[in-house]
Amino acid sequence: MIADTRPAPANASPDLSAVTILDELTAGRVRAAEPDPTAAGGWRVRPEVKTAILELFTDPTPASWQIGPFVYRDRAAFVPIDPGLGRRVVPGGSAIRAGAHLGPGVVVMPPSYVNVGAWVGASTMIDSHVLVGSCAQIGAGVHLAAGVTIGGVLEPPGARPVIVEDDAFVGAGSRLLDGVLVRRGAVIGAGVILTGTSRLYDLVEECEWHGTVDEPLVVPADAVVVPGSRALGGPWAEARGLSVSTALIVKRRDAGTAARVALEDALR
Repeated sequence: MIADTRPAPANASPDLSAVTILDELTAGRVRAAEPDPTAAGGWRVRPEVKTAILELFTDPTPASWQIGPFVYRDRAAFVPIDPGLGRRVVPGGSAIRAGAHLGPGVVVMPPSYVNVGAWVGASTMIDSHVLVGSCAQIGAGVHLAAGVTIGGVLEPPGARPVIVEDDAFVGAGSRLLDGVLVRRGAVIGAGVILTGTSRLYDLVEECEWHGTVDEPLVVPADAVVVPGSRALGGPWAEARGLSVSTALIVKRRDAGTAARVALEDALR
């Protein structure tokens, strides 16, 4: 699970007004969802945080900024931010929007985009052409390979965002959408698409994992997930050999899998 390294508040929780929310999010003092062992699935959603972010979008005032050779134009509240010391955003067109938090040692390869409310843990690698959507929670030591899409979830405010826990690997071209929760150490193979209501077929445990709108899909810890397909039923579909794409858990992560996905040291 993503470690919560923030110091415990001395008294009241931080002000979550639209005036202060971006500073609190950027600093990592506030999150759109946070680890909570007493909550369902081990995560507590903070709808008041999303509500404060949404309030900022009611002001359409535009502004422009120039950072190096790049010119950005957005709503005035969402200035692109400097992630600060200890992080590395490689030149080439990436942008980190105000209200996104990058932990120490995060690397962002170009071009990539991290949207408002996202939280990225320490030493995570965000490879080229990656989108980390609004309010997504990405753990420490995660690798998001080239072309990964982590969907954003702002509305409704109580909906769980996409969460990828510590030490997970998400392969090139994969898409995680609609509140999917990827547990610690899981490996999502290249080209896997998972939504909150997807079915995930577990060949190890011989069972199905599935989600609903209210309780999106959870990928088990250390699961190795690859693209697959299943035949469609009914005479018409069977006569034509039709099938639909799905995702399969083919094994649990082992030493061999870990060796194949451990690219961070070389890329750094």
